[in-house]
Amino acid sequence: MPITSPYAQDKVLIAFGAAVRQIRKENGISQEELALKCDIDRSYMGSIERGQQNSGLLHISRIANALDISIAELMSTAKL
Repeated sequence: MPITSPYAQDKVLIAFGAAVRQIRKENGISQEELALKCDIDRSYMGSIERGQQNSGLLHISRIANALDISIAELMSTAKL
């Protein structure tokens, strides 16, 4: 299980995670499939979606690419 970020449950992390989950579900992709496409552990991906991880730029880029959207679109969906 990944170590939870000291920023867990910050409103920015919650909004980002909710956007990832929303877009993933709209595309019919399972959490496990998205994690595999991003080369991120599935439990870590779950933590991102729950707003428990402060993802770095490389992970954000991988997530956007796997969802076939730009980082800007991902952030816009999160209203960030």
